[in-house]
Amino acid sequence: MMAAESAQTLERGLRLLRVLAEGHRGRTPTELAGELGLSRPVVYRLLTTLQAEGFARRDAGGRVHLGFGVLGLAQAVQPLLRATALPVLRTLAERAGATAHLMIAEGDEGLAVAVVEPSWTDMHVAYREGSRHPLTRGAAGLALLALRSGRSGADGAGEGAGDSAGEASNRGVNDGGDPPLRTSHGQLQEGATGIAVPVTGLSWLEASVGVVSFADLDVRTVGPLVLTAAEDLTAALAQPKPSATRPGR
Repeated sequence: MMAAESAQTLERGLRLLRVLAEGHRGRTPTELAGELGLSRPVVYRLLTTLQAEGFARRDAGGRVHLGFGVLGLAQAVQPLLRATALPVLRTLAERAGATAHLMIAEGDEGLAVAVVEPSWTDMHVAYREGSRHPLTRGAAGLALLALRSGRSGADGAGEGAGDSAGEASNRGVNDGGDPPLRTSHGQLQEGATGIAVPVTGLSWLEASVGVVSFADLDVRTVGPLVLTAAEDLTAALAQPKPSATRPGR
């Protein structure tokens, strides 16, 4: 019985954390109880434990938010995410003949966590892992904004983001498909063109996959390669890992 009760408490605590991670807004304990279908005393007990571990916090108004303790978990996930993404990005870079990258959202900025350069091109864009830039600039950032907004197709997301340093657009890129491709030119590096798509299907991850090149990239040729890479990455990250077994079992 105690094992079953412990498993139930853990499951409820994880559900609570998922709710706090959604929508980027605080909630009252009463709202949390309603969303989770739990009593307020149960929610208060869960919050007491999560706050003690730094995984939840309450603001001056009493609303509950994710705690800064989750940052340590997120940092531990990045190496695993990078290792999973590298084979997918390597295939994309070789097929597209362009530098491939995986970017995750951190607040209003994008962080490049994995980058692979093609091996056979005479010239390619050097894109450093750990690079950051506002989500409003570049195809990868626009793809992350599209993921956040839930938009799909040529709905105008990303249009008007261009300035004198470059242009960004999604016009004529995905023919009404989902998820939406985003393109940019000269926004992060003069003369460089980017194509990116959000990674969908993973509620715990805000990420985009894309390519960048000094050569003109044909969206109708390279776009499907980027879409396939995003699908392959989603499948790799969603695949359950085999459990360890003892010899003879």
